[in-house]
Amino acid sequence: MKKQITILVTVICCWLCASSALLANNIVINSTGLTGQDDVADFTHFRFNLSWENSWRVAAAPSNWDAAWVFVKYKVTGGPCTTTEWKHATLSTTSTDHTYNVVGSNITPTFVTVPNGEGVLIHRTLDGSGTAILNEVELRWNYGLNGIGDLCKVTFKVMAVEMVYVPGGGGPFSVGDGATGQAQFEADTSGSPLLITSELALTLGGGGAGSLGNNNKTNQNTLTYDDDFDDGNSVTLPAAFPKGYNSFYCMKYEVSQEQYKEFLNTLTASQQVRRAGGTFFSTSKRNGIKIEIPSVGGNPALYANDLDNDGNFNEPNDGQFIACNHLDQNDALAYLDWAGLRPMTELEYEKSCRGAGITPFANEYAWGGTAIVTNTGTILNSGAENELPSNPSIATSGNARYQTNLGPLRCGIFAIATSTRTTAGATFYGIMEMSGNVSECCVSVGSVAGRSYTGVHGDGELTDFFGAANVDFWPGVRGTTNNGSLTLANSAYIAGGFGAVTHTAGLGQRGGGTKDAASRLEISARFFINTLAPSFREGLGCRGVRTAP
Repeated sequence: MKKQITILVTVICCWLCASSALLANNIVINSTGLTGQDDVADFTHFRFNLSWENSWRVAAAPSNWDAAWVFVKYKVTGGPCTTTEWKHATLSTTSTDHTYNVVGSNITPTFVTVPNGEGVLIHRTLDGSGTAILNEVELRWNYGLNGIGDLCKVTFKVMAVEMVYVPGGGGPFSVGDGATGQAQFEADTSGSPLLITSELALTLGGGGAGSLGNNNKTNQNTLTYDDDFDDGNSVTLPAAFPKGYNSFYCMKYEVSQEQYKEFLNTLTASQQVRRAGGTFFSTSKRNGIKIEIPSVGGNPALYANDLDNDGNFNEPNDGQFIACNHLDQNDALAYLDWAGLRPMTELEYEKSCRGAGITPFANEYAWGGTAIVTNTGTILNSGAENELPSNPSIATSGNARYQTNLGPLRCGIFAIATSTRTTAGATFYGIMEMSGNVSECCVSVGSVAGRSYTGVHGDGELTDFFGAANVDFWPGVRGTTNNGSLTLANSAYIAGGFGAVTHTAGLGQRGGGTKDAASRLEISARFFINTLAPSFREGLGCRGVRTAP
């Protein structure tokens, strides 16, 4: 008689990054269950239905597609083994182990596995566009690798994040745009853009031919904190540092408040305190994440959305779809580690915006133009899935949220049915809000801690007590000793003179946020790249990437 892993509770988690009749970008998972257990090989399958709108694949330029990054959190709640903590499921690394039901599906999917099984990327196999529907997706869970016994009772959450494929091998791409009056990259000391032609080691500074220089000393737009190289002093950016030349996947949207809430609800009580600061969110800046049920007896709190502050949680207008702000950089790193993603580098940021083989021009924004409209007026359907600005550009200016104290807008808000790339505020590859709304947390090339980054992905697990990212050679990451005290995980931080107080050394911001001036939103602007942002900054959010397998 076969032994069975049983479902004590099936938890459905629908991560809705942005949805409406006009925008149609929501990704939904439902009808979850377990099926097909093999108690000899110690695997079973997570089964669910998956759909997301505005899906595409195009062979012509930009020759890319969008995808769903799917991963699973589980908790053992009964049987011969129990735990009170959520853990990250290890999925099969063989693509043919993952299946779907053709009946009820409208696309043929490709299942892209990753080396350590943190999740699976699912995208269209054939060219097409519109809503993608997959029926009875089954992802193989190698539960034996997670130390789970055959008779355990399990509750789980299937998570999905929309991603965009940024192709490699399409030729060089430019960093810097040649503008004056803005701190940015340049080729040697020429003031012109530099072409990134490979992932090989790169000379930073020194003024030699082929080096990546910086233009840091121009009027009020100098770097807040200088790079550790300049025209007279060179350092090496190692080959292992991700430069954006090779292919990777980038989150289509910034992390939403629904996503961050679900993240908090899989943490322990002590981890929640570090990642949410108790209740630091402020509805005055459009963050409605609150504690619905406080922590009692060491049990985790339950977080929920309540943007309208009426005490009724998770209503349709409670801000689930708004980009999550008030995140410091440690929060961003923790979220990305937990999701099996990684932080992007500032070179990957420019590639994601500008595209390969595209000639840059001065002062361009993520949509490839210099005309911009700030959306600070009345918000229609505030906090709902169909939230819209009252004054969107529908002509030739890019839409963005900036230079306001009113907080961020819904993820993907400017992409309506009649949008162009410009009016949607989309990048060359179809990534949304890379200029404005909330800043993008990026790894800087301008410090030892940043250059030590090798692009290792998160493993889904955080430090036990502090709930911090624990991936070695991530900028600023610290591990924990046996007694729970903080210690540096990477000797490069010490060699760089950063010490134990600079937890976010090597990180900075690109793309600008809600309070920033328009010039900070430009693709090439590096003003905040070496800035350790104040905790809970209202214009700072989170977006991650994953290297293409």
